[in-house]
Amino acid sequence: MSDTLTAPPRAPVAPTVIADHLDVTYRVYADSQPKLRKLFIGDRTHREYRSVEAIKDLTFVAEPGEAIGIIGHNGSGKSTLLRAIAGLVPVTGGAVYARSIPVLLGVAAALEPDISGRRNIYLGGTALGISRDELDQRFDEIVDFAGLWEFIDLPLRAYSSGMRSRLQFAIATAVTPEILMVDEALSTGDGEFKDRSDARIREMIGEAGTVFLVSHSLKSITDVCTRVLWIDHGRLIADGDPLAVVGAYQSHVDQLKAANQRRRKAKADAEAKAEAEAEAAEHAAGAGAASEAHPEVEGEGREREDGQSGRQADA
Repeated sequence: MSDTLTAPPRAPVAPTVIADHLDVTYRVYADSQPKLRKLFIGDRTHREYRSVEAIKDLTFVAEPGEAIGIIGHNGSGKSTLLRAIAGLVPVTGGAVYARSIPVLLGVAAALEPDISGRRNIYLGGTALGISRDELDQRFDEIVDFAGLWEFIDLPLRAYSSGMRSRLQFAIATAVTPEILMVDEALSTGDGEFKDRSDARIREMIGEAGTVFLVSHSLKSITDVCTRVLWIDHGRLIADGDPLAVVGAYQSHVDQLKAANQRRRKAKADAEAKAEAEAEAAEHAAGAGAASEAHPEVEGEGREREDGQSGRQADA
C-alpha cells in the first residue's frame, strides 16, 4: 500500500467579470427646431431621436490576476464598456456580472474643485468605500504616490489635468479593489509617474485583482496587459495575446491610413484636373470673345499685308 498522499483538488476560482451578449444602445435626441405643424397643434412631447448601438452582442469572461487592455478607434465603445461594467449606464440587452463592486478610475464626480487636495483625498476615498481610519493610515502613501506634497493644500481647480489624474489614481489604488478599470489615466503625467502606475497595476495583478485598461498608447497596453480586447463599432473583433491582437489592430490602422491617403490623393488629382480644364476653357472663351469684339483689326492687318506685298511686286 502506497504512503503517497495526494493533495485535494483546488476549488475553481470564480470569474471576476462576465459579459454575456452585452448590448448598450443610446438614444441621441435631435437638436432641431420643432416643425410648424407641431407648434400649431401644441405637440411638443415627442422629440426625434436616433438610436446609437454603442455595444453590440459582446461576450467575454475576466479571470482573477488578468490585466485586460481594451483598444479600438475613437467611438468604438471602449469607455462605454467600462461604464456598463461599473453599472453607470443601463444595458439594453444581455447582461454583465461582477463578483464585487468595480472601481472605475476617475472619481472626478466625487472630487470638488473648490476644496483642497487634502480634503479631496478623504472625499474621494469615502466615495470608494474606504474608512476614515484607513485613509488616515494611508494618507502619506497617497500623497507620496501622487507626488503632490507641495500642492496638497491648494484647491483642486489650481491643479493641472495631469496632477488631477495622478491624485485620482492614487486615491483609487489606495486599497486594492478586486476589479479596477483605468480609462486613459496613464496617458497623463510624466514618465516617472507612468512607471509608478505600471508597477502599481502589476502589484494589483499579483494580488489576484482584475484590471481593465483603456488606452490609445499601444505600448502601455503591451507593457502592462496580459490580454487584449479589440473593439470596433461596439463589436468584439479579437480577444487574446497582447502582441498578437495589438499587431492585428496596428495592421488594420495602417491599412485604413493607406486607403485614406489614396482617397485624398485621388480627390486632389481630380480637383487639380478640373481646375486646369476650367482655366483652359476660360482662356479659350476669352480669346474667342476678343476676336469677335475687334474683327476690323484683323481685317486692317490683312489689308496692310496685301499692300506691302503689292509694293514689293512693283519694285
